[in-house]
Amino acid sequence: MASQVLAKPLVTAKWLSEALKAGRVGPSLRVLDTSWYPPKERNARQEFKERHIPGASFFDIEECRDKASPYDFMLPSESHFADYVGRLGVGNDTHVVVYDGDELGTFYAPRAWWMFRVFGHKEVSVLNGGFKNWVKEGHPVTAEASQPAPAVFKAKLNRALLKTFEEMMQNVGSPQFQVVDSRPEGRFRGTELDQGLESGHIPGAVNIPFVSFLSETGHEKSIEEIQDIFREKKVDLLKPLAVTCRKGVTACHIALAAYLCGKRDVAIYDGSWSEWFHRAPPRYKVSEGKRNKA
Repeated sequence: MASQVLAKPLVTAKWLSEALKAGRVGPSLRVLDTSWYPPKERNARQEFKERHIPGASFFDIEECRDKASPYDFMLPSESHFADYVGRLGVGNDTHVVVYDGDELGTFYAPRAWWMFRVFGHKEVSVLNGGFKNWVKEGHPVTAEASQPAPAVFKAKLNRALLKTFEEMMQNVGSPQFQVVDSRPEGRFRGTELDQGLESGHIPGAVNIPFVSFLSETGHEKSIEEIQDIFREKKVDLLKPLAVTCRKGVTACHIALAAYLCGKRDVAIYDGSWSEWFHRAPPRYKVSEGKRNKA
C-alpha cells in the first residue's frame, strides 16, 4: 500500500495533514516549500520564515541551479543537486512532497517535482492546490524552523527527461517528437513581450498555456479533463513529447499533467525560450509580432 501512495504525483492536503498528525515527517517524508517570486513582488524566503507547513524546509531554486549559466534556473550538476537536497534531509528513500505559495495554487512546485525526477528520484509528489488551499482548508501553519538531519542523496541524471538546444534544433529540421509550449497565448504568438524578451515560438510547437490544467480553485483538473485538453490540441500522449516555456518552469506543469494521464517520459527543454531566443537563427523564431511590424 505504501508504494502505491509514494508513486502518486499528487497528494492532497488531507493526506499530508494526516501524515503530519501521525508524526511521519522525518527521514522517510520531507516537505519542501519551493516558492519563488519576482524580487520586487514578494519575498519567498521571508514568507516561509513567517509561516509554512509544519516540518517543511525551504527549497531555494536560486541556490539549486547552475549559477554559471546565462539562463535562469538551469539544472545544477548531479553533485550540486545531491549535496543541496541532502542538506535538506532528503535521501534516496525519502518521499518528498513539494508545494509553493503562489496565488494560482501551484507555480514552481512542478519544477521541483521534475528536478527530483530528472535526477533519478521516484518518490516525489506535488501538494495538490498548494499552500493557498492548505491554509484555506484550515490546516496548521507555523513559523518554527525545522532542522532536518542531513542525509545522503545520490543523483543520477535521467537524460530521457531533458532536451538540449541542439536536440530541439535537430527536431525542427527532422521532427522526432512533439513540442508543446506552456506560455500564455500572446507570448507564444509573439504579440506581447515575454518578461522583456521579444516573444514567439519554436517552429512546429503547439500552445497549451499551463493554467489550462488548473481548476478555478488552483487544484489540478481531473484526468478526463486533462486528456480532453491534450486531445483538443492534437497532442498524442502515446508519442514522444517535449515541453518548453520561458525558463523551464511552467513547462513542468505540462509534464505533470501528462504524468497524471500515465505518460511518464515527457522531456523538458531546460533552456526554453530564454535560450532559444538568444541562440536560434531568426528563421527558427516564429512570431506574429515581427510580421505585424513588417
